[in-house]
Parts: sequence; structure tokens; C-alpha cells
Amino acid sequence: MPDITSLPGHPEGTSSVHEAIPSHPLGVKPSGNALLATWSLREAIGPFKRLPDELILTLLEFFDGPSLLRVGRTCKAFYAFTRAEELWKALFVSSELSTFTWRRTWRSTYLNLPASKVPMVDCSHLFSDALYRPFNCAHIALEPFVSNIPTRNQIARFQDLSPDEFLADWTDRPFILTEPVKAWPVYKEWTVGTLLSRYSQTKFRAEAVDWTLRTYGDYMADNSDESPLYLFDRGFVSKMGLTVGPPDQTPEAAYWPPTCFGEDLFSVLGSDRPDRQWLIVGPERSGSKFHKDPNATSAWNAVLRGPKYWIMFPSGEKQHPPPGVYVSEDQSEVTSPLSIAEWLLGFHAEARRTPGCVEGICDEGEILHVPSGWWHLVVNLEPSIAITQNFIPRSHLCAALDFLSSKADQVSGFRKDVRDPYQRFLDGMRQTHPDLLDQALEELQKKADGKKRKWDEIVRGKTGDEAADENAGGFSFGFGDDGSDVEVP
Repeated sequence: MPDITSLPGHPEGTSSVHEAIPSHPLGVKPSGNALLATWSLREAIGPFKRLPDELILTLLEFFDGPSLLRVGRTCKAFYAFTRAEELWKALFVSSELSTFTWRRTWRSTYLNLPASKVPMVDCSHLFSDALYRPFNCAHIALEPFVSNIPTRNQIARFQDLSPDEFLADWTDRPFILTEPVKAWPVYKEWTVGTLLSRYSQTKFRAEAVDWTLRTYGDYMADNSDESPLYLFDRGFVSKMGLTVGPPDQTPEAAYWPPTCFGEDLFSVLGSDRPDRQWLIVGPERSGSKFHKDPNATSAWNAVLRGPKYWIMFPSGEKQHPPPGVYVSEDQSEVTSPLSIAEWLLGFHAEARRTPGCVEGICDEGEILHVPSGWWHLVVNLEPSIAITQNFIPRSHLCAALDFLSSKADQVSGFRKDVRDPYQRFLDGMRQTHPDLLDQALEELQKKADGKKRKWDEIVRGKTGDEAADENAGGFSFGFGDDGSDVEVP
């Protein structure tokens, strides 16, 4: 592997990033070092040396714990391969252990090995990018990527916005509010320490596991994961016995949405509405890779502890996904680098030059607006606590209706007994906001008719008045349902 500062997309003049990365605990080196080596531990694995390292790791994914241990005892090279953390993380998650102690690594935790019982075998003559890359990515400095943000990219900042200002100018643009969160009781009271003291034995969802907050706190304090486990719990309000609501109506409220985000059209669904609020806790380097929020909703993300770096891109028919992100035609599947750090190393510089890119740091006591349909990546620069909530402002009603109707297979967060979310939403809007619903449906129909006219022009090979002429010749066909191909940017 070349010097990290020469990798594509890495900030120039940041050799300190490379110097700060410690040696691999087993001494494994990037594959480029093999060019100057006189021998390699890989020779000891016999015919397996013909296989790419990635394929060897894939084969090892089919082994159970005892089998990995036996393979690891055959030679130093296989010992290094069987120490790969992702192998043991998968075994741990599938084991569903109810009682355990976090012991710094997934392997030691799964095997219940104290640090004194973990052998550190010298594998310094093994050269493998597949083994070295996760370790390297877990130790890169974030500062070079999140500083010196170009002026044109900076996310707008305000003390606050009124509902009218938000609806008039800002529903389609990210921004940061600096004041509303500072009035919340949870902002004044919550730290990692206070949460641990109050909710130590309460279980929260952290990706694929349900852990007590005490266990997750131990993990936060001592792990070296490339992509740290992220606590992202949708049931925290009831678990923590919190009250949420406007302070003038609910004096005991722990927090409340800023007034500019007060309108949420999904509220017409009552108890049938999809998941909308989450507690987010994570160590430094944890975060979310590029994604859009579910069901065409917008969101706000309030930072209570630990700053977050955001980089965001608009979405629409004429917009491409962020650099390094590949999306299926129906946008149901997203492929991107394995970790946030890997994306930063490979694509951050290109992304920063891409039209439409905005980025910024949301500090403690600040709240960031994520517009519907925007791609965003976020990484915690320090141990972090945040609360986020999704909502639908009236300006995005069309997008929500279109998503629920035309992308039913991608709708998420509803209970299983809500069998037709689209119809349920229509019924709720019809009862509470009939005029607003009629306007949105009319706008969707116009968009659908416009798409059909464009298609007719293409298949007829004519434009303008000629394409509009009902008697114009040429081959054409229409959709059975004019609204079935609606797409809203």
C-alpha cells in the first residue's frame, strides 16, 4: 500500500495523518511492502496462497468459532486471517449471547478471553491490504477531512427560524439552528455519564444487537472497530419515561421540536404513523454512511453532546448520487465503500468539488435540518448523544404521497398491521387537510401528464405543436395508469 497521503482523495499536506497511525498489533503490513521483502508468511498456507486475500476471508465466514481457532493454529498467516474482527463480530451477533463482558475486541468478547490470555503472534512478514485496511481506516485522523470547508459548501447557520420563514425559503435546503436546543432539559442534563447512571440496565438497540446501556458504554470507551457499533433506538421515549411536547402545553417535557419544524403531516396517522424519533449514541468515528431518510420524510438532528460532521448532496432527476455511491435503478439498493473512513480516503476530495455539495459541523446544542431526498453522511468527531426526528412539511406532501404510492416495496417503519400506508395516509389527510391533499394530488397528476407527453414525443420522434397534434403519424403507446410512473425530485 502506498503512503496514505498519496491515496486518491486524501487531503494534501497531511502526512501527520499517516504518522499518527500505530503499527498493526500483529505487525501485518500493506501488500505494497512485499515488493521489497525477501520472503512472506503467505508461503506457509500452501495452495491457498493462490487465492486473493478477500476470498480467503470470505471462505472463513463459513467457519464456526472452534473451526477458526483450529485453522488459526496451523500457521502464522492463518492466525492473522482468523483474527479478522468482522469474522468474530458476525459470530457474536448470531450467537445472541445474553450474558457477556465486553473485552475490547469482538474475538475476545466472543471467546471471553481477558487481554492477558490473547497471544500476540509476530506476523510482520505478512503483507495484506485486506487485513491492514480495516486497521488503517480505524486509525486515520478525521481533522483533515472536516476542516477548511470551502465557503461555497458551508451549511447556512441561523439562531432560529419562524415557521413562515422555513416554509417560504428553507424546506429544500439544509441549515443549522444554534439556539432552540439549548432550552431543552435533556441538553442541560444529559451526558454519557448521567445516562449511564440513570439507565445502566436499560436495553437499547445498537444496529444488530440489544445491549444494556452499561455494556454499550463499555464498548464506547474501548473499541478499535473500523465502523463502530451505533446505538440507534426508536423506543427510547417510552424506555426512558420521557415526555415530549410543546413546553407551554407540557411543562414536564424533556424536549420538543423547534417551532419551525412544528408541522408534521404524518401526524394525521395517529398511532399508525411510522417510526419517527430516535436516540443516537456513539463513540468517535461512529456515524452513518450515505443514505436518504425513509418515506421521503425530512428530519432534524439535535446534538446534545459531541460535534458531528455532515456532508450532503441534493437529490433529483438531474442529480447524480454522491461520488463513490452507486444506486440501483429503482433506488432500493445502495452500494458504497465499506466504511466512512474508506469513503473519506477515496472520495472526499472529489465530493467537496462536486456541485451541490454542502458540509458543516453541528456542535453541541445545535440542530441540523435534513431536507427530504437529500443524501447525507455523518460522522461523530467525539463521543456523541443526539436526538433525531422525521417529519413531513406541507411543501413535501407530494414527495411523500408519491413515495408511498409508487415505491410501496421501500416503505418502512409502519407496523405490520398497517397494510396500506398510502391509503391510510390519504384517508387521514382527507379528514384533516382536504384542500392541501387536493392540491398535492393535482400537482402529481400534472407531473404524470408531463412525463407521458415527453414519452409520446420521444416515441413519435416529434416535438412542439407536431407532437401535440392528435392526428400526427408515428408509433406511440401509453401507460395503463397515468399516475404509475410519477417521480418527484
